[in-house]
Amino acid sequence: MDQAESPRLSVRNLSRSFDGRRVVDDVSFDVHPGQVLSLLGPSGCGKSTTLRMIAGVDDSETGMIEVDGQTVFSPELSLPPEARSIGLMFQDFALFPHLSVADNIGFGLSGGRRAKADRIKEMLERVSMAGFGDAYPHQLSGGEQQRVALARAVAPRPRIMLMDEPFSGLDNRLRDEIRDATLEVLKDEGAAVVLVTHEPDEAMRMSDQIALMRLGRIVQQAAPYNIYNAPADRKAAAFFSDLNIIKGVVQGALTSTPFGDFLTPGHPDGTHIEIAIRPQHLRVDFNRKGRGPNPTPQDGVPARGIVRRARFMGRESLVEFRMEADGSVLRATVPGVFLPAEGTPLFLSLRRDRCFVFAA
Repeated sequence: MDQAESPRLSVRNLSRSFDGRRVVDDVSFDVHPGQVLSLLGPSGCGKSTTLRMIAGVDDSETGMIEVDGQTVFSPELSLPPEARSIGLMFQDFALFPHLSVADNIGFGLSGGRRAKADRIKEMLERVSMAGFGDAYPHQLSGGEQQRVALARAVAPRPRIMLMDEPFSGLDNRLRDEIRDATLEVLKDEGAAVVLVTHEPDEAMRMSDQIALMRLGRIVQQAAPYNIYNAPADRKAAAFFSDLNIIKGVVQGALTSTPFGDFLTPGHPDGTHIEIAIRPQHLRVDFNRKGRGPNPTPQDGVPARGIVRRARFMGRESLVEFRMEADGSVLRATVPGVFLPAEGTPLFLSLRRDRCFVFAA
């Protein structure tokens, strides 16, 4: 995507209140043709309300929405949903039960009969449903219904596609397959996509940009790699994975921990600090005789912990330690099978370049 290209969708300063409570608060973002932006956050954070305002189902109290530079909403103007060139996909599929698959896909199409038939045939092939045109929704599996819903939403060639948790009703294996098929179709069509989800894995898998929402506001927007590796705050980091928290107090721009002193410049002496690290970035020494590992500069000083429990999770093992230095509990993940007995002393080291430092 050419970043100099004008955005397909431009959202500026949208706000909405219900019963005196601000549920969307000054939300702004751009989405370019062929780009997927996820609105990610917990239930009730304002994701779906934002989507409804873009669709034209609800009106914002402030701000502006533009599609290819044309204003579709402002305080003085609000085009109806059908005039915004926006497609919608929801988790309940919303297929018409009395219409065949072909008629469902053709429902929103304009033009002559031949043109409609050609587009229906094209979309059935695009979603791997060729030969199902005469079937009815009740004869299809959940995954097949989702493919038809995708074909129906994309068939009119909307410039923008809004998706409100469309994969949540599918089982995990099928979900990945349908996500990938959906992404391929939408990218080929060049639509700008806004995906609402509360699942970090889905946002990471689908998105070019993630807008992390909390209490009606976007607290951070970035590419998946950047938002995962440079979270804005502890809550942002914790939304994407479990965290170990190592606590300390700043003295002379340093914070003492069981893993040695951490540089914590910019925080006054006496500031309580939380150093967060994901379980996969704690390194376990497999020498069970208790001799510590040879530290590398990025690993810092090894610290000894006593195994509390170990569980095999399929692809990896999760081991929980009680640290001897301060009694804190830390969790480490180890690829494959690693199940040390309770009470086993082992040394841990951590990737300092994978640590996040936040004021408590």
